Amino acid sequence: MNCYLCFSPIVPEVNWTNFLLPGIEKKICVTCEEGFERISDECCPMCSRPGKGRCGDCTRWEEMLPGVLDQNHSVLTYNAFAKDFVAKWKYRGDYAAVEALEAAMKEKWKLLNLEDYLAVCVPLSLERGKERGFNQSEALIRMVGKDPAHLFERIHGEKQSKRTRRARMEAENPFSLIKPTNQPVIIVDDIYTTGRTVRHMASLLKENGCPRVRSFTIFR
Repeated sequence: MNCYLCFSPIVPEVNWTNFLLPGIEKKICVTCEEGFERISDECCPMCSRPGKGRCGDCTRWEEMLPGVLDQNHSVLTYNAFAKDFVAKWKYRGDYAAVEALEAAMKEKWKLLNLEDYLAVCVPLSLERGKERGFNQSEALIRMVGKDPAHLFERIHGEKQSKRTRRARMEAENPFSLIKPTNQPVIIVDDIYTTGRTVRHMASLLKENGCPRVRSFTIFR
């Protein structure tokens, strides 16, 4: 089998991870895998940002919107290699590229024991959906073996990448909750930047009876 990113041959290896979690096939070579950086246990307990203790962003969020998002879990840091990957996957339409991260995604998902959670996808605007050709949130949910739950619609939206950090945090809620739920929810997306997107969604869920809201992203 060849690497999904650079197309070089993959040499299978046996380690404790694939010994304890069999059946997760690696689709990325060692060289490309080393370009990504796993988030260690030394990270913010609320959002997975690398570093010691609660980060400044989470402290500010808890002052502004206390108890809205219970916790975010991320797999990899959003380093330069990851940014190139996201450009290839989302913005150049290489849908299959994300399969390179399947093993890392499934490994983290299994360790978190999220089977009782409803996996909710982040909706795209009609314009963004046509432009991209797929919803990355739906793709990630299917990758971990769940069916995407569509509880929201997007009222309006601008590319988050075009906004400053401050503008992202202060933006009005672009979502409308169309299907409230009393189940615990895990919102799945590709990148956690400021946390505003998932908190917009979490606030609506909590206001309408959802007991617990967490989020799961590939990158932080």
